[in-house]
Amino acid sequence: MVSDGDRQELTRRRVVLATRRREYDEDDVRVRPGKSSRPRTRTRPLHADAVDGFVIAVDRGRYTCVLGDAPTPTVTAMRARELGRKSVVVGDRVGLVGDTSGAAGALARIVRIAERRSVLRRTAEDDATTPEGRLERVVVANADQLVIVSALADPPPRTGFIDRCLVAAYDADVEPLLCLTKADLAGPEAVLDYYTELELPYVLIRPDSDLAALRALLAGRISVLVGHSGVGKSTLVNRLVPDAARAVGTVSAIGRGRHTSTSAVALWLPTASGGGDDPGWIIDTPGVRSFGLAHVSADSLLHGFPDLVEGTVDCPANCPHTTDAPDCGLDAWVAAGKADPRRLASYRRLLASRAGDDPRGEVDQRGATDRDGPGIG
Repeated sequence: MVSDGDRQELTRRRVVLATRRREYDEDDVRVRPGKSSRPRTRTRPLHADAVDGFVIAVDRGRYTCVLGDAPTPTVTAMRARELGRKSVVVGDRVGLVGDTSGAAGALARIVRIAERRSVLRRTAEDDATTPEGRLERVVVANADQLVIVSALADPPPRTGFIDRCLVAAYDADVEPLLCLTKADLAGPEAVLDYYTELELPYVLIRPDSDLAALRALLAGRISVLVGHSGVGKSTLVNRLVPDAARAVGTVSAIGRGRHTSTSAVALWLPTASGGGDDPGWIIDTPGVRSFGLAHVSADSLLHGFPDLVEGTVDCPANCPHTTDAPDCGLDAWVAAGKADPRRLASYRRLLASRAGDDPRGEVDQRGATDRDGPGIG
């Protein structure tokens, strides 16, 4: 039996223990494990051992590259996390780390993208107020030349599409080259007359023609081939690069080409003799039926029509150059015979498209929209 004295002593001891400051040790500290064992840092690795590569194809998050400018071996790579949201496109010069042997199953990483010398862009629509117009797509990087492939017949040439490509080329600071295919079916006079003021370089291609002239214009350069479906672009690529094996389609009875190229790819251009120091690269792109220019400013749009630029000297300040613009000097310029009225109509049609005032319209029997402009031939 506990006496009253023992109870008082026990109570006193409890009070002393409760009031005494507790001494903590490392066992009392609970540390929650982090999600990663690696400490976070803003310092990016330098990757001093990265080797230079050139992107020749993109397919579902995998990038086919070649080392330097040599066509072989090809290296499969993925994009490194440190690149963030930077996109990698065909034509990019990149830095590669990891397994760059090119062996089957090997996978490298793209850790660096070199500054681009040129960027060729397009949008699905002209109107920047639409979701399609705001969706800007980089077609290719570091191109030197834009080869606009147009058939002279079957399907007929669409000058509106060519004008759009010229605007995109001048905006990207890429030199244009007009490549007129199927010259055995129609003459080039109508097309060349339309662009006579531009002194646009061009080549004529027939099924049995020698491609020496075209090869000379492509040598030592990175050239991008664009054109409507059915104009013979893939056929031309297969003639230039026999090992390319690009799919070739046919033109339907109503003159509409079928899409045969499904993705852009850069191809090493061999010389006629199989040698040469730098024969160049050609980049074949999927056939397109539109080339939106929502990414091009209204001021830059005029640079795609160099034959009209001088006619704006007498325009009032901030002249929109539209049809209803008062005192616009372009009308007088064309009336004086200094520019083709069809060129002015094409320019103003592009202006209207950018403003959202020109609806797409129905596709005609030749497979072109109203925005492609009138056909020739």
